[in-house]
Parts: sequence; structure tokens; C-alpha cells
Amino acid sequence: MTDSNTLPIRRALLSVSDKTGLVPLAQTLAGLGVALLSTGGTAAILREAGLDVTDVSEVTGFPEILDGRVKTLHPAVHGGILAKRQKPEHMATLAGQGIAPIDLVVINLYPFEATRAAGADWPSCIEQIDVGGPAMIRAAAKNHAGVAVLTAPDQYADFLDEIREIGGQTTLATRARLAAAAFARTAAYDGAIATAFAAESGEAFPPTLVLAAERLEQLRYGENPHQEAAFYVTSPRCPGVATARQLQGKPLSYNNLNDADAGFGIVSEFPEPAVAIIKHANPCGAAIGPSLLAAYRKALACDPVSAFGGIVAVNRALDADTATAIAELFAEVIIAPSFSDAAQEILASKKNLRLLATGDLMAAGGWQIRSLTGGLLVQTADDRNLSADELQTVTRRAPTPAEVIDLLFAFRVAKHVKSNAIVLVKDGATLGIGAGQMSRVDSVRIAVRKAEESGLSLRDAVIASDAFFPFADGLEVALRAGIRAAIHPGGSKRDAEVVAAANAAGAAMVLTGIRHFRH
Repeated sequence: MTDSNTLPIRRALLSVSDKTGLVPLAQTLAGLGVALLSTGGTAAILREAGLDVTDVSEVTGFPEILDGRVKTLHPAVHGGILAKRQKPEHMATLAGQGIAPIDLVVINLYPFEATRAAGADWPSCIEQIDVGGPAMIRAAAKNHAGVAVLTAPDQYADFLDEIREIGGQTTLATRARLAAAAFARTAAYDGAIATAFAAESGEAFPPTLVLAAERLEQLRYGENPHQEAAFYVTSPRCPGVATARQLQGKPLSYNNLNDADAGFGIVSEFPEPAVAIIKHANPCGAAIGPSLLAAYRKALACDPVSAFGGIVAVNRALDADTATAIAELFAEVIIAPSFSDAAQEILASKKNLRLLATGDLMAAGGWQIRSLTGGLLVQTADDRNLSADELQTVTRRAPTPAEVIDLLFAFRVAKHVKSNAIVLVKDGATLGIGAGQMSRVDSVRIAVRKAEESGLSLRDAVIASDAFFPFADGLEVALRAGIRAAIHPGGSKRDAEVVAAANAAGAAMVLTGIRHFRH
């Protein structure tokens, strides 16, 4: 079935860096009577496959020069791409100059991004900046009224299906769709190059920020059913929700993805077996232990009520014993580096439970980006973690070695809790968490109440605060509940009052000088 905007492909230019699917594509084109025009290594591969190919240099009458840097930047190429088929003057000009139209351009670009990601030196990266390729892609996309452009091997199959069905022709709708993808590809390519140049010059944030992301899927809805949403991938090489394989379960929602990312970020912080249970992007329990099962039981004990319908994140391959324990809870998602066959078998009966395998732990670093009306906020990741020797003891009593371990654990978890954040910990497990309150003393009260409701004793536990205690009242609530050591950044005008409250209770307090706000 055709329409008035359906056009035949008579001549195609193929010049690709990624040779995936090249030969089958060219064979189909040739079988439909399409003349093939090509360059360098692409032409050599097509000839090896027994295809008849014309070198671009034969068309231009000029050899490839400068190690192949100049080969397609010529009127005989760009004229054939850019001429408007519906404009008689353009076609007459081509005929007068002996230039044949080019109806299909198949280009993928030199692998600058992959070369950069592989850690190559800067001169090697520079050599992978394509010049002729983007020029031909943009020319073909601009003139999509008459020319089709393919920029990635994953486009070939659908394209071939269409041209087979309609006898070697393309529709305007397809050409327009491919043109949009082509401009997106060149924009992403130039963005990666611009970002790399800024990094090489030592700029943390370039004057112009160019972002590129690939849509992974259209989501059913956003945070609420009346909101539309989609999931985009910015880096296909970073372990986490963006690159995880979904092993089972129904499609992920916007909130599932956000919560899974929050949980996996927490457990990726720890070398020990770690588990975090997330609800609304906050941990309702987090723990480390000698095994995943031990850590899971401690994390769940923190707030088993809130854990219902939550997301479970672990930092080890999920084993059968831990899977059995999690199966007793109604969970939406489990995210882990991998799952044992036995664990998958145990969880297979829970058809709606999503299992996400990331392959590795989430790497720290990179940018965090948040949208504002008419703008973006961009910052580096909060990847600062402290060691015991960086803590400043400000009370008469210094924390015991066991308390120091818990204090560091609590402060690291607090980094992932919405501010004002309060985390109560003992023996490598959260006992109560207060999150997202406008008043810090309210966060403390909530954390204490949560522990009490879960039947957990706070005797000799520790408290972490993501920012300083502005008054002694918040700490005093915790001290009355049994807390005996505290960690916070310090820096309040009333630090002396807060320290005095700790001393009066015989508690230890350490300052970090580092704040962990998370809004």
C-alpha cells in the first residue's frame, strides 16, 4: 500500500563505523535493484560479500585524502542528497552537473563516546570525531521529503520490512521518523563531544549543558495516574535501574523505578552484605550483617508495617534463603546485582513481583540533575563518606569502637534519607528513621516513635542527623529514649548547648563537618 509521498530507492550511500547488519541490509537493497555507493572499509566488506559497489571517489572524481578525513565532503555527494525532488530547477541542476540523486543514506558515526568511555587518551578521542558523517546525516534528514536516513543498525529490520512490502519504496512518515532520530543522534554525538572538551579543560560545569538520553520505555503514568511519563537512559554503562534486566513481573512504574534507584544507592554504599527496604524514596529499614538473610531480618524489623508494598534492595546475589524470607512480605520490586537460580524459582510464583538484576553495584559519582520551571539544577553526587579518624569528638566521653561503627553506618544511611533526616541505629541496623520533616525535633520524635511501635529498644543506640542540631531539644528527645552516641555535622550557633546536653547524659558526640541534605 502506497501514498502520494511514497518514493522509490534507486541509489543508496552506505558508510558505517558499526558494521552490524550491514551485509544483509545491502543484500536486500541490491536485490531490489538499488545501486550501492560506499567508502573505504564499508565498500571492502560489501565487495567481499559479492555485491557490486561504486566507490565515492569514482563519483566525486577525487580520491580519499588525509587518511580518509576527506572523502564525502563534495557537491557530487551532498548535491545528490540535498536536491529537492519536487523542484524542477534542482533536478535540472543535478542533470546538468552529472550528479545522480541519492535516495537513502546509511551512516553511523565514528565511536567517539565508546572511545572516551574506554579511557583512551585525548588525541585518540579526537580522531574519533566524525565530520563527514554528521554532515551527510543532517543533509539527508533535512531533505527527508525525498531521502531516507538510517543511523543505527537497530533501525534496519523495520526499514527492510517496509521496503519489501511496498516494492523498494519508503513512505514520508517513515522518512520523517528516521529524520527525527537522525537529528537526535547528531545532537547526542555533539553533546558528548562538547562535554568531553569541557572536562578536558577542567570545567566542572560547561557554560552550555547539552544532555542526551535515549527513551527506554513509555511508562503507564507518572507519580499519579493523570500524569504522563517516560523512562530515559543517559548512560548505558552505569549499573542500576537504567540498565537492569527485568527477570519477571509486570511493567515497572515511575514510582517503582524511583524507589528502586533509591534503595540500590543505599546498599551500594557498603562492602558488607546490605539490605534496604524503601517506601516513597526513603528507607523504612536498612542494615548490614554477616549474610543477606541476617541483614534483611534486621532491616525489616525496623518498620515492618511500612515495609508492606515496598522495594527491597540488596548488594549481593540474592540467595534462596533470603528469597524465601522476602517472599513472606508483599514487595513490589527486588533489585540486586544478580539472582541465584534457586531464588528465582522461589519467587517465580509471585507473578507481579518485579526482579531487577543490575549485574554490578551502582557506582558513585556523576551529576545529579533536577528540573525547575524554566531551568535545571545540576550538582555533583553526594559521594563523600567519612572514616573513623575524620570524626571530631566534642564530648567528655569518646564513643566506643562499636559505637563508632554504628555512627558511621547511621550517617551513611542518613545521606539517603529526605531532610530533615534522623537515623537511629544499633548493631548495624536502623531502629527508627525520621524523614522529610520541616522541624528536626519532629524527625527525632518520629524516629523514636517508629522504634517504639516496632518494639525495638533504643538503649545504648546511636543517632545520626544529616545536618546540625539547631537546638538541644531534638537530641534531648533521643537521649531520653536511650540514645548514647550522636553524629552530626556541627556548625550551629548553639553547638555548645547541644554538647552540654550530651555531656549531661553521659553520651558521646562526634562532629563530621560534612552535611548530607537530601531534598
